[in-house]
Amino acid sequence: MSDPAPHHPYPDAFAPDDAPAPHPLLTPVLGLLGRWTGRGRGGYPTLDDAFTYAQEVTFSHDGRPFLHYASRAWLLDPDGAPLRPSARESGWWRLQPEGRVEALITQPTGIAEIAVGRADGGTVDLATHEVALAPTAKQVDATRRHYTLTDGDTLAFVHELAAVGQQLQHHLSAELRRDGRE
Repeated sequence: MSDPAPHHPYPDAFAPDDAPAPHPLLTPVLGLLGRWTGRGRGGYPTLDDAFTYAQEVTFSHDGRPFLHYASRAWLLDPDGAPLRPSARESGWWRLQPEGRVEALITQPTGIAEIAVGRADGGTVDLATHEVALAPTAKQVDATRRHYTLTDGDTLAFVHELAAVGQQLQHHLSAELRRDGRE
């Protein structure tokens, strides 16, 4: 009887020195590879209260010129214990010449974003190019995401949102730490 799990000779890489070798266009984002965890704060005018959350973000590649991106979050109680799952999203960051980035990000709440921006010197700035909504999704008009890598092991994340009749404004911020290789 054969092994039911398929053998993958070229699994996703979570660090620049893992196989497969990263595509040269990934150079501006190689520092993001791996798993990041931490906590943040969020709020929005349509929400009753500000909130604290835990977040996990993973970036990987398979040798081609894009990153796989996955993020999930949990709301936390005042003592820091998880209350329930919160946001979740997955997608692809397509790297282009000169540090340009095209990101495709989907959420299980029926929102699909295409964002464009730049990666340069440890920062990535992405802003909405287009948003597609499932018929029952809440209205989202625009987002802006800013990632800043400092000291190689800290990733600051800021997310701005224009949704449900509100102008683009601060929604989330978190400080994530490198959590080792997958």
